[in-house]
Amino acid sequence: MLLALAILPVIVLGTYIYVKDRFQREPLPLLLLTLLCGALIVLPVALVEGWLQNLCPFDGEKGALYTAFVVAGCTEEGFKLLALYWLIWRNKHFDEYFDGIVYAVFISLGFAGVENVLYVIDGGVQTGIVRALLSVPAHFLFAVVMGYFFALAKFYRNRRWNMFLAFFVPMLLHGIFDGLLMVAEVSETMQGVCLFGFIIFDIILWKIGKKRLRQLEGY
Repeated sequence: MLLALAILPVIVLGTYIYVKDRFQREPLPLLLLTLLCGALIVLPVALVEGWLQNLCPFDGEKGALYTAFVVAGCTEEGFKLLALYWLIWRNKHFDEYFDGIVYAVFISLGFAGVENVLYVIDGGVQTGIVRALLSVPAHFLFAVVMGYFFALAKFYRNRRWNMFLAFFVPMLLHGIFDGLLMVAEVSETMQGVCLFGFIIFDIILWKIGKKRLRQLEGY
């Protein structure tokens, strides 16, 4: 039951983005390979995150922000983009703008799926429900933004700038998402402000994701 609970949001969001790619859907074997590649980067991400966490010079709120932006945001979004570039950039099936979002989402869902299984098996049903509503959709939305700029880098101008944004903007969003929760966890005085800010930010994150999806649909 816990395994099903952990995997269900990955299946739902993967199906959603697959169906949304209406004009020329990507081959399922390649999508499954992309999903697997996202799952496999969990190991190097864990190793780098552990190394960076040991280097953390801060504690308290500063330590929480370091973990959110440097340990989690930079490492996870960086490895996702590297995997996406390595697997998809020169692939003949990457021939439409919207494909950038599709492949970025599958990379991210592969990573989020493994991460979710580990958290849910350890934390139980309550953790599974919370992560199904917040964490996995957040990885999905980070990937939508990454895929948007990744597609612009491939088919539009300013390749280096858009490739930088494909890393920087998801990293920033990831850092804010984690940072608000982590600061709330370590600081009682900031807890109320951070949780309220998290609700507002989550709404904004969904609006950003929907806007990017609309912008590339049909291209």
